[in-house]
Amino acid sequence: MRRLAGILLAVSSLPNRHGIGDFGPEAYKFVDLLEKSNVKIWQILPLNPLGFGNSPYQPYSSKAMDELYISLDVLYKWGLLKEEAPSFRENENSVNYDEVRAFKREYLELAFKNFKRKIKLKEEFEAWCKENPWANDFGIFMAFQKANDKETWTNWPKEMKEYLNNRELDLTPYLEAIEIEKFIQFILFKQWNELKEYANSKGIMIMGDVPFYVGLDSLDVWSDKEEFLLDENGIPTHVAGVPPDYFSADGQRWGNPIYNWEKMKANNFKFWMERLGFASKLYDIVRIDHFRAFDTYWKIPASCPTAVEGEWCQAPGYEIFDELYRNYPNINIVAEDLGDLFDSVLYLRDHYNLPGMNVLQFTFGIDKWEYGTKDRPNQLIYTGTHDNQTIKGYVDSLSEENFYKLRNKLNRLNYYDEDIVRCFVNLALDNQSDYAIIPMQDILELGDEAKMNTPGTVGSPDWEWKLVNFDAFEEKIPWLANRINETNRNN
Repeated sequence: MRRLAGILLAVSSLPNRHGIGDFGPEAYKFVDLLEKSNVKIWQILPLNPLGFGNSPYQPYSSKAMDELYISLDVLYKWGLLKEEAPSFRENENSVNYDEVRAFKREYLELAFKNFKRKIKLKEEFEAWCKENPWANDFGIFMAFQKANDKETWTNWPKEMKEYLNNRELDLTPYLEAIEIEKFIQFILFKQWNELKEYANSKGIMIMGDVPFYVGLDSLDVWSDKEEFLLDENGIPTHVAGVPPDYFSADGQRWGNPIYNWEKMKANNFKFWMERLGFASKLYDIVRIDHFRAFDTYWKIPASCPTAVEGEWCQAPGYEIFDELYRNYPNINIVAEDLGDLFDSVLYLRDHYNLPGMNVLQFTFGIDKWEYGTKDRPNQLIYTGTHDNQTIKGYVDSLSEENFYKLRNKLNRLNYYDEDIVRCFVNLALDNQSDYAIIPMQDILELGDEAKMNTPGTVGSPDWEWKLVNFDAFEEKIPWLANRINETNRNN
């Protein structure tokens, strides 16, 4: 690993005149600003279709992307829209997902109609579909879902639930809906690949995020039911989560179906090989969320309303990663290894020399006399993640006694800046960790009004925060670029 600095910012949080960040002009401007800042890594959140509560960690598909990220401005540039789409919820600092989705869908359907007259683009589309056969099944899944008022596939008519097993249902009534969904995925991947190519040309790597689990209501589960622990009706017998911890006294019951590891082992973990191999083509660095579940995972009976009841079970992590590196020897993986872990999780991580994560809010320890930050090279250090308070929010929530403890420890470590948020950013940049990743909210010194997500909660305001513009960030660039140089992170 090189010694580098990065910024964590969800694509959805980019400024945009259509209510949500996307793969359009503001994303390219952000790449240019990263280059000016001497930042070499842009870490994003999952791009998959958003699931329950607009969470990117409950996706409809592990391969598809959410149509929200399509840039209408780029569609106009390509001639797929005859007129520019008007501004919509332009100067707001949060995303209204339902309204933005409805607004954008109208223009996507219009672009699809215009696309039929673009011969060269149609040829490109047909070639892409041949290379990505999953897109056809995704189109069928989405067409069936909409035909059933967005009901989970377990509640569909039998001929739809079992379609991929027998292909007996006449798809004629759904053909146009299927084509629209395939077209949308084609546009998404075309826009994303062009954006990533531009970022790479500027020396910026993209770190993507792969959720460990997929949602029940997903193409993945519908198409490969035997690879999950389901009953005869497709209902999970056990679901995923984590036991009671720092975040929640009842633990976190995520509700995702658990993998059938015996079935997966029998076919050489084909699901994971395809999933991670696919991700390695989309991103320069693949961050695996909830990495610990490759070693041990919390298995909750589906009948339990919380995560309190459950058991730790062993996963075939070594067999999976041996197979993965046989197939993709150059894949670049980062392990999200946060929380209370068994030693076996760390052994698995270190066996493959995977960099783990260090979050200062967890490890700094205001009551500890020692440094307390796991200062070592082969890891990523963060001030916080999308699941944390912002540093300003964290500091503002401290009691007067703990605030003085924090200030005294920072002073003891020779961080005297009156701005405590800046002290934490400096602390991360100074750390021995090869990668230092700072959430945009901490660079801008924002409070918890800019918090991205609260674990264990569902719905607004989770996942909604976005920038109105880059003005405040541009003011920080001279300082940030200088600090990255001073800490030898501009290799």
